Amino acid sequence: MRIQIPYFTYILTGIAVLMVQPAAAQTYPSKPIRILIAQAPGSATDNISRVLTSKLAGQMGQPFVIEARPGAGGAVGTEAAARSPADGYTLFMANNSTHGSNPAVYKKLPYDAIKDFSPIILIASTPYVLTAHPSLPVKNVKELIALAKKRPGDLNYGSAGNGSTHHLSGELLKTMAGINLVHVPYKGTTPALTGLLSGEVSVMFFTVVGIEPHAKSGKARALAVTTPKRANSMPDLPTMTEAGYPGFEVTSWFGLLAPAGTPAAIVSRVNAESVKALALPDVSGALKKMGFDAVGGTPEQFAAHIKSEVERFTKLVKATGITVD
Repeated sequence: MRIQIPYFTYILTGIAVLMVQPAAAQTYPSKPIRILIAQAPGSATDNISRVLTSKLAGQMGQPFVIEARPGAGGAVGTEAAARSPADGYTLFMANNSTHGSNPAVYKKLPYDAIKDFSPIILIASTPYVLTAHPSLPVKNVKELIALAKKRPGDLNYGSAGNGSTHHLSGELLKTMAGINLVHVPYKGTTPALTGLLSGEVSVMFFTVVGIEPHAKSGKARALAVTTPKRANSMPDLPTMTEAGYPGFEVTSWFGLLAPAGTPAAIVSRVNAESVKALALPDVSGALKKMGFDAVGGTPEQFAAHIKSEVERFTKLVKATGITVD
């Protein structure tokens, strides 16, 4: 026997749902908030989370606890965040790997970067720097490309591992410039940087904060940054667009997400408090010392950013045939 549910019941249910969200925002938070990260303690993800939450705790009247869940290239912590209750008490500090390159290079991820999360705010970003070992007879991008074309397959580039943003940046350069560089994957950014500084690899894309001191000391030669605008900390360094490769844009970024289904009122509250925190000179200053620029913006802008990142890297992976087991 089929039971007919009166239409007005649906209306009342909808009204009830709408009433719950503002109420949730008024009482939120009433207990500590957990920030999951998919990288190890002491990582950039961890440090940026601590800078932000040191202010959010005071503004929102509850402590923030950062919990590291590293493993499987970031998939362990990201999945844990995706499967957490959508009540605003578990948030996730995403980055360009978890919500950019990983969805593009891994065939099977235990999470959906778009469907499993509610974007809150883009916190910080920094460009990568195309860097060469000083022994390489090049002073700019044009000379590097010319040398690579003269010696196809003879030059190599390092990365933090297969499928990393460093790897994808190198493949993007190969594709856009029409050159043949040999990929040398390392197990992490530290050994990759050591490989560059020792001359084991010819070139590498590395973050501003990681390469700047070595460029100043002459142990590495910075050629260009991978953002549309020049980096504030290295203003004399041209962009890849200025070097003749418009559209070459790769950034290291970090942003807050909540599990999908988190009430919009809670997302708005965390966004507003984060915008307030990022506007504070000590917060933006701390991020700048780490080599990052404070960003901010709306949840909708962050959602569009993630969608764009995943689509761009997916297109690159398909074009280059990159595979990661």
